Amino acid sequence: MTATAPAAATLTPERLRAWAWHKQGLDGSLIGRTSEEVLDHAGWARSVGGANPYLTLFARAGISRDQADQDVKALKIHELPTARGCTYVLGQADYAWALQIGRDAAIAPFKVLARLGVERGEITLLEDEVEHALKESSSPMDPKQLRDVLGDSVRSLGEEGKKKGASTTLPTALGLLQADGRIRRVPVNGRLDQQRYAYTGWGLQPSGMDDDGARRLLLERYLRWTGGATFKQTQWFTAFTVAQSKAALAGMGAVEVPTANGDVLWMLPADVDRLADFEVPGDEQIQLLAGTDSLVLHRRNSVDMFADEDKGKKVLDTTLALQADLPDHPILDRGRIMGLWQYDPGKERIAAWTFDQPTEAVRGRITQVETWIREELGDFRSFSLDSPASRQVRIDALDEAAGR
Repeated sequence: MTATAPAAATLTPERLRAWAWHKQGLDGSLIGRTSEEVLDHAGWARSVGGANPYLTLFARAGISRDQADQDVKALKIHELPTARGCTYVLGQADYAWALQIGRDAAIAPFKVLARLGVERGEITLLEDEVEHALKESSSPMDPKQLRDVLGDSVRSLGEEGKKKGASTTLPTALGLLQADGRIRRVPVNGRLDQQRYAYTGWGLQPSGMDDDGARRLLLERYLRWTGGATFKQTQWFTAFTVAQSKAALAGMGAVEVPTANGDVLWMLPADVDRLADFEVPGDEQIQLLAGTDSLVLHRRNSVDMFADEDKGKKVLDTTLALQADLPDHPILDRGRIMGLWQYDPGKERIAAWTFDQPTEAVRGRITQVETWIREELGDFRSFSLDSPASRQVRIDALDEAAGR
């Protein structure tokens, strides 16, 4: 059965924002679901040592930080390198093929090592020694512990290596072992919002599919997570070549759907039919999300989430709608960015600026998220090097914009 796309004129920015919001489960439809189910439905949660994975689960399903940490410990969800070599938190059903997608990124450092005189055989031997060391250890080992145990097997690449981002041979070996599912890294204190890791043996079984099949599966998931994306957006997320992308889209039967603003979205046929019947909810649906939330990051299209009258809004003389990535976290209603926020741990509060006078629903959600951060996280970092001091200028700017 061929999907019939809605008329382009009906696919307005407002309707498409609400559609993506719905597809991401931000409309309350995922309340009560497990961490695995949320990540399967809404997409992998970007992890850069920040708190986004926790807020991803809390915003959609009310999942606590403690429950998320338990799920990590039980290997129901895990942080792995995958698309573009970037790390995401994903559910266990995706581990093997997601690692397969990211393997090229794990191999890439060989180009640098080869120029530094390191042969493949040296790394292969180091991989075996790392596996043996982890097998003999009663607990996970961090990189320093591994270097101490492995001694001269880990070669220093000197100043030239440091300049090229490869000070020793160990990171490349660890990356390859992880990409093969032979080892995995675990957060030292069990939390996802930091970047201190140790390694342990794994032995994950291969996916059993070829690379074409893995690429097709990723694009199918991506279109399901987003509800539709332009060809350029699919390539940014996947880093596939044009030929690989076209083959994957054709293999899943994806269709092109023109929109009111002239963009053409690739969509799954089933979603085309659902979109034809979709109506924008009439009541407010307020969420505070991270700037790296799947809704924003999977397509890097925050400009589409601003209403026309808000596209000139500025913070620190920077026009928000002109930024590829948001400088602050968004406050949204049914997919529309209606304000920005940061967490101020010194005062245990959220510094929030809404473009219009906040409604009771907006104030209520800000209070809920503020309490959750204070009681469960302690702080809300965007990435590993984020700190209260480094974000103070942005906190002050949001307070000023809000008239505080």
